[in-house]
Amino acid sequence: MNIAIPLTGGKLSAHFGHCEAFALIHANVARKSIESNEMLTPPAHEPGVLPRWLAEKGAELVIAGGMGGRAQGLFQEQGIDVLVGAPTETPEAIAMAYLEGTLTTGANICDH
Repeated sequence: MNIAIPLTGGKLSAHFGHCEAFALIHANVARKSIESNEMLTPPAHEPGVLPRWLAEKGAELVIAGGMGGRAQGLFQEQGIDVLVGAPTETPEAIAMAYLEGTLTTGANICDH
């Protein structure tokens, strides 16, 4: 499974569309392990660009702090699942919590 996590300052970005980078975590779900972590520089933020770009990179799941409803719909159109309300942690900690079934998500912090 490939998990994309938007980052600012090396931790989960509070606002998906304004992140500095993405961690693309290649995880083995059966083993509950991280196989690799690829750091990606996103293209300029414009509506619809990031969902297509992450789909091309092989992302199957995006874990974010906040994301607007339109963006979530665009990810679903690309076949990418979305989880919002994740805590501001390192991408490795977030991915491991997801794989172990212990990731706690709160409210979507994006209101558009």
